[in-house]
Formats: sequence, structure tokens, C-alpha cells
Amino acid sequence: MNSFGRLFRVSILGESHGTAIGVLIDGCPCGLPLKAEDFREDLARRRGGIQPGVTARQECDIPIFKSGLFKGKTSGAPLLIVFENADLDSSEYERLKDTPRPGHADYTARLKYGGFNDYRGGGHFSGRLTAGLVAAGVIAKKLMQPARVEAKLIQAGGSADIDSAVQKALQEGDSIGGLVECAAYNLPPGLGEPFFDSVESLLSHAAFSIPAIKGIEFGSGFNCTRMRGSEFNDAIIDPSGRTASNHSGGLNGGLTNGNPLVFRVAVRPTASIKKAQETVNLLSGEAVSITVQGRHDACLALRVSVVLEAVTAMVLTDLMLLEQKIPRVIR
Repeated sequence: MNSFGRLFRVSILGESHGTAIGVLIDGCPCGLPLKAEDFREDLARRRGGIQPGVTARQECDIPIFKSGLFKGKTSGAPLLIVFENADLDSSEYERLKDTPRPGHADYTARLKYGGFNDYRGGGHFSGRLTAGLVAAGVIAKKLMQPARVEAKLIQAGGSADIDSAVQKALQEGDSIGGLVECAAYNLPPGLGEPFFDSVESLLSHAAFSIPAIKGIEFGSGFNCTRMRGSEFNDAIIDPSGRTASNHSGGLNGGLTNGNPLVFRVAVRPTASIKKAQETVNLLSGEAVSITVQGRHDACLALRVSVVLEAVTAMVLTDLMLLEQKIPRVIR
């Protein structure tokens, strides 16, 4: 449900307009030096209000350590980190509570939870909760060194000219999606647990937990359908497993092969747009047209890269702990 991982187990909590959101990490090795400054860079990359096309909502996102940290190092107890919600305006959601926004979880969440769910800002389904994922990713990145993870937005609205695409969407009161590429380097070979815990399976599971992710591909991805085996196969050029190409994205049989792990995710256009959209009033049953005001991203993909790095690091750290590539006590 709200937890992921076997040895490095991450649980997400909170709601978009509740008092706080946060993350609980169970199984983090003890002795890892940790301070608030370690989280600053990645949380700033995820934060709104820093560039055209992202939400104007600005939260300080200062990590508050509630458990699992003692004298500046992880203690081995479950590590609880919370972030307060302060920059809130729920008025728009009261107006729309009976007219579910197209593309959002408003309708499905209302049915699943019988109307008891917190609908403000999407509640527990909000991208706001990804701050907790980023926090977990900061810790995972520290643990997995010298392996590292990097992600970047390579396309928005079908264009490599990201700034122009975002500006056009803003002018039209609409939104656009994007394509984010992620790569992990210096990974040991053999990570992964076939069949159901292959690296692709786990990364896909984690990636789809990020709101707005609608597709994923590894290596050459769907382009492999137009290739022959002689083109797609990666020639092995030395005993370390290094290959001449990387069409498989650093994976064979669901296991890392020592080459860079490369994959891409498709990010859908933001559901909340200023253009009129058709929906239904759930009380009267009548069709209505709504416009969504408030503070929303014109391109969610602008802020996805750091979240994708985080969940990727979570998965790889968990697998490295399973393979005993990371000590349970950091000295």
C-alpha cells in the first residue's frame, strides 16, 4: 500500500493540505552521518515557485527528524522525517468537491473511500508527497556510493526546446507532458531478484508510484521492435562485462550487467488546467463545465527528475543491501 522495499523499506504518509507530509524509513543502516543540509539541494530541485511552468506553492521543506537520528548519525531505529505544510489555500477544492476534475483521482478516491478522503489538493494522491520520496532518495544516494543516479528532462510537449514548449502551454492556459531519462552508474553486476523482483520490475513499480508517470522503457525501449537481433544485442568487449553498445539499458535477465542502467519515463500533462473541461455534478447527476483555478504546474515533468532519481536510488539501495554490498553498520 504505502510502503515499498524489503530491507530498505520506505513508507509515505500525509496529505497535500494536511498539517504535514513525511517518510518513514525502516532498515536504514546505522552510523550514517545525516543533517538537514544534506537534503537542501534535492528538495530545492523538487520545490515549486522557482521557474516558469511550475506551481507557485512554496513550502520551506525543512526536514524535521522525529526518530532514528542520534548525535547526527542514524541510530538503527526507524527513521521518521516530516515536512510541515504551511503555504495552503484550500478554497478552490471546496468549490470543486462534488464536480471531480477530469484526469485527477477525485472521482476514484471518493468511490474507494466513501467520501471520507481528504480531497484538498488531491489529498494523499498529491505530488506534494513526493517530498518524502526525495528525502528517502537523499539517504539512499549516500548509502549507495560510489554508485550514483542522475536524471534529466530531455523533452517537453514533444519538443527538445523545453522552455519554448512550456511558455506556449502557459500562454494557452494548458499543460504539457515530458520525457525524463534516468541513468545509474558504477553499479555492481548481479543486482536483481528474478522473476518478480527483477530490476525492471522493481524500478517500474517504484516509478509508477510517482504521480503522472504513464510509461517506462529501458535501454532502446520500444525502438527494439524495429531492430534485428544482430543490431540490438550488445557485444561484450572485455571480461568485466563492458559492452560496445547499451541497447539493453545495463540489464540482462532482470539483473544489472555492470554497464550504465538507463531508462526513461513518460510524464503526462498536468490534469489541472485553466481551460474549461467537462465533468458531472455527483449530487445532481448533471453534466457541468468547470475551470480549475489555483496553483498548478503547466509541466509536471520539470520537477520529476529528482523524484525519479530518488525512487531509483531507493530500489538500488535495497538490492545492494540484499546482496550485502552495503554494510548494515556504517563506520
